Amino acid sequence: MSVSDLLSIVPGHAALSVALWLIVGSILLYMARQPAHRAILSLGNILHRGLRIAAQSLLKAEAQLSLRNREVLLAAGREATERIVEREFDRIGAAVTRGMSEFPALKREVSEEITKIEEEHQQSSEVPPTPPAWHKAVEAVAKIPSSGDSMVAGVLAEIHKSMVKAQDKTVDEYRKSSHKRHELLAKMLPHWRRLEQVTERMDKNVAGLLDRSKSIDRHMQDHEEILKGTDRAVQMLSSSSITQFFIAALVLAIAVGGAIINFHLIMRPMQEMVGGNSYIMGFKTANVAALVIIFVEMAMGLFLMESMRITRLFPVINALDDKKRVKMIWATFVMLFILASIEASLAYMRDILSQDDAALLASLASQHAAAAAGGGAAAGSRWITTAAQMGMGFILPFALTFVAIPLESFIHSLRTVLGIIGSYVLNALAVTLRAIGNMSRFAGRALVQVYDLLIFAPLWVERQLKGRTPGREKEEVHAFAGDSSMKLSQVGR
Repeated sequence: MSVSDLLSIVPGHAALSVALWLIVGSILLYMARQPAHRAILSLGNILHRGLRIAAQSLLKAEAQLSLRNREVLLAAGREATERIVEREFDRIGAAVTRGMSEFPALKREVSEEITKIEEEHQQSSEVPPTPPAWHKAVEAVAKIPSSGDSMVAGVLAEIHKSMVKAQDKTVDEYRKSSHKRHELLAKMLPHWRRLEQVTERMDKNVAGLLDRSKSIDRHMQDHEEILKGTDRAVQMLSSSSITQFFIAALVLAIAVGGAIINFHLIMRPMQEMVGGNSYIMGFKTANVAALVIIFVEMAMGLFLMESMRITRLFPVINALDDKKRVKMIWATFVMLFILASIEASLAYMRDILSQDDAALLASLASQHAAAAAGGGAAAGSRWITTAAQMGMGFILPFALTFVAIPLESFIHSLRTVLGIIGSYVLNALAVTLRAIGNMSRFAGRALVQVYDLLIFAPLWVERQLKGRTPGREKEEVHAFAGDSSMKLSQVGR
């Protein structure tokens, strides 16, 4: 017996059987109307309440995460500003010490120059020529009447000549003294220039101190805002952390490219040293050995930067005393130098292996004549490739040493960036859960209407028998939904 035979109420009349089944289903749904309404509305309210509680929990977590991000930002900003202010004070202290050490020499130099200027100024003072003592006698003789006497006229003429000659001599002496005074004044110019240079140096030192004091005032103002925890300080630190994150990520990407080049530079010689057919956990031993060498070089560079107190990733290294720290600097530098020398030798070995491979390929291709013809030119320029590979093998380890600086910035800024992203994700999840919760509540009401739509015939008969209006029925449904929501909310509380 088939399923159609079982579902057929009237054999041979499928349409009549379907109609009878619809009538029976409508009657059954009508009889279960109120329990079904309660179940649908309860399910919708339960989903709405549960998702709303989950959204509130996510919002609380987001608030705690934002508070934690704020504390981390303010702590990092406070530490950074303290380091900057400390460095500026050290620079000002060094500048003041240097300026004060130069001050006695400058004072002595200024005093000497002023003394020389005063001496030369006194020597260059203008002294008027002394008038001749006998000018009164000449004046008295000139008043004697000549009376036509030729002897008196001759005496007067001689006196006139003597006066003119004395005047010319006085003018010459005055000109010589003026020339000498001008020469002395010209000699004063270098002293004035030295004084100007000294004052410029003093002015430059004072201007530098003033600029550094303004910079310290600006950093101190930022530090005070960070201590107060203002929104402006948080926004400034957040934008600075995001900028540092992207810059550090870019520099680290460049460093990864350098590490890849370094890896390919020493991979082939390592195959000859440790064997190209051995494997460690599915990876070639030569590749693992090359990566280990690169990682050890980066670790030595990181320890070197930590010992020099350029970075502060390891508090233990920064807490060492100066003697141990200097010893660690030399130890890490020597190890890094040895590793760089090993890489240079491996690069040289790689060049030799490349030449052997080229010679093997040429011999297999039966190109002995062509190789002999071009061997002289290749041998002449071969040293350039060898020197370039050895130089790269020696320089790249020292270049990878500076990866510690962007790595520190990346690590410190990564906490802030992850916190900001996590805050946005939690907020978005809370909004999504709230939206889904509201949709579930309205979906429950919509399902109630759909349920009533499926049993519209019995409901119409009921309204006709009892004389109820559709509006009143709708109000009863909403009242029932409100009562169910109130009960569920009380249960949730």
